[in-house]
Amino acid sequence: MTTTTTNTPVLARLGRLMVDTPLIPLTLILLALIAVLAILNPAILSMFWVGNTLKIAIPLAMLAACQTLTMLTGGIDLSVGTAATIAAYVTATATPLIGAPSAIGIAMACALAIGVVNGIGIAFARVHPLIMTLGTGLIATGCLLVYQRSVISTGTIYPEVLVWLGTGRTWGLPNGLFLFIPFAVLILWVQRRTGFGRLLYAIGSNEAAARLSGVRVWQVHLALYSLSGIIAGLSGLLYLGMVKTASLSLALPLDLPSVAAAVIGGTSIFGGRGGYGGTILGALILTVLATMLTLLQMPEGGRRILYGAIILAVTALYIRLTDRS
Repeated sequence: MTTTTTNTPVLARLGRLMVDTPLIPLTLILLALIAVLAILNPAILSMFWVGNTLKIAIPLAMLAACQTLTMLTGGIDLSVGTAATIAAYVTATATPLIGAPSAIGIAMACALAIGVVNGIGIAFARVHPLIMTLGTGLIATGCLLVYQRSVISTGTIYPEVLVWLGTGRTWGLPNGLFLFIPFAVLILWVQRRTGFGRLLYAIGSNEAAARLSGVRVWQVHLALYSLSGIIAGLSGLLYLGMVKTASLSLALPLDLPSVAAAVIGGTSIFGGRGGYGGTILGALILTVLATMLTLLQMPEGGRRILYGAIILAVTALYIRLTDRS
């Protein structure tokens, strides 16, 4: 009886620490994974490896920003991989025809259109975000296949600025940081210091109460999913410069990891809790974990199983810790 009484406050404090300040345990997990990686292959740890890890993690962290913002309202965006792929493919195939600036503009307009359609369906038709974004992603993929047939003979050109951002290095660090650092600061500021960010938390905590308080929820959803489309488009452009390949499935493999990064970072899929700082660490954890799995020669199927298991396990853990604390 005494042991139970003594342990309960300790467990409660531990749970409150992980729920309220997830950056601390996430940082410890990241350092632990790096330590294991150093044991598996001591030669891999170098400044080049650090830069390469950051370069790979940046597009994932940007796509995970879409998931973080939408999950704060209790939603999710399964169309971000499709929007990123379309932005990349349109840029690469339209640049030979109309030049890089116009091609990038059209590509971003396509990504924005996907977000606007998602917002309209969720805000006015009241379609669940999971269903709406899944359906929009499938429709957009079909449109991309139709578009591919019209540009199949035009070839591809990758704008130099995107290649510089995606593959270049400055002082050993990826040039993508010149885009990502201002982006991350902006998302953190919007999330914590603006009325829009506070509305995301309010809707996720209790949408009915937010409506009764006078919040125009439809406007928030429309702006939120439009913003998600823009972020996905930027991620696709950066990813195109990194891999220099115009593929119809370019960013689709990042859909599940982007959700996993947000969940690992402490963002609740039920809404009202989380933040982008944890998501960034979640993306880094997944990137280091992917390196470890590569060393262990785990196939892609095994990695997807692991990502799904991580989402389930971390979600269950946060629910238990929240209830206990």
